[in-house]
Amino acid sequence: MSIIVQKFGGTSVANTERLRNVADIVTSTYKQGNDVVVVVSAQGDTTDDLIEKAAEINENPSKREMDVLLHTGEQISMSLLAMAIEKMGYPVVSLTGWQAGMETDRNYGGARIKRVAADRIRSELDRKRIVIVAGFQGINREGDITTLGRGGSDTSAVAIAATLGADLCQIYTDVDGVYTADPRIVKDARKLDAITYDEMLELASLGAQVLHNRSVEMAKKYNVDLEVVSSFTRNPGTKVKEGSNVEKMIVSGVARDNDCARVAIINLEDTPGVAFKVFSLLAKHKVNVDIILQSVGRDNKKSITFTIPEQNAEMVQALLEENKEMLGFEALSVNTHVAKVSVVGAGMASNPGVASKMFEALAGANINIRMISTSEIKISVLINEDDSEAAVKAIHEKFFSN
Repeated sequence: MSIIVQKFGGTSVANTERLRNVADIVTSTYKQGNDVVVVVSAQGDTTDDLIEKAAEINENPSKREMDVLLHTGEQISMSLLAMAIEKMGYPVVSLTGWQAGMETDRNYGGARIKRVAADRIRSELDRKRIVIVAGFQGINREGDITTLGRGGSDTSAVAIAATLGADLCQIYTDVDGVYTADPRIVKDARKLDAITYDEMLELASLGAQVLHNRSVEMAKKYNVDLEVVSSFTRNPGTKVKEGSNVEKMIVSGVARDNDCARVAIINLEDTPGVAFKVFSLLAKHKVNVDIILQSVGRDNKKSITFTIPEQNAEMVQALLEENKEMLGFEALSVNTHVAKVSVVGAGMASNPGVASKMFEALAGANINIRMISTSEIKISVLINEDDSEAAVKAIHEKFFSN
């Protein structure tokens, strides 16, 4: 007998018909003799609707109260799914994040899981019940409800799978696996049978919306057997696992991220410690910085350019302007009309010429590169947002066309 954790996203549980489809998948897994834990997201656009309702009441609510509001979406999904399974005649129980023992830190709106006290889940499994857990949520040591940030239900599922020592954690979504590019953009994108944790983590961090990056991070840390699969087609999905078991393609995928902004701090003093002042200030305000470029110093001046999530652009601009005198820069430029396009592949480390091939594809499409960042298994470029779709198509054709 195996323990299987199944997570279903918002599109998979969006309406009555889809909830019944999910109930059929879950009970089919249970009938095979498995212990089944199900993690659900809020239905469809429920979270966005709740955010709009909050804005009608208070345009700047506290993060704590937003968590109290937003966690209700998953509770609707879990109870409706439990009712559907109950009607089919199977033993089932639904649990909120706190009932399931999901303990987090105090970072409202983007909490991190500290541990899963899974005694209640285990006791329900011992009673041969299907356990439905509300994803995306937990409880901190003050007893307050917290949420894990967008995509957090993936992380909930992997955390539960790791704690239970599950044999498999399946992430059900509206696509039937991980593709070499977004199939909505690239019509001939290929589905991958398998991908390494490292490659999936890079793709998730670079804009591929199949898995939440923190869930992949956790799966790698605890060696959770992950599979991305469709709740609609029921075809075999994509396995996410250690690299030693995966045939290394030179490039596994092309990703784009349109939700980024470029910040240029112009004419800083060219002295030791200036970069530390800039980035320690951003770190204190929990701003994630990605690509960083520093110009060659001239006339005792230098400029630093970097990328951040677009949602932080206004805050970062205000923060830097507030600290202009302390940092000592002459001008500031913030551009939100940029996109990051990346290629990822474990095989890049031993295959020279990948960057050249990528840049050739962009040149052929007449797309200008603004910034470049590389690591052992990825190359990212910053380009104009309007060019991002054409860039993905051109790069994918260059690496994957026959």
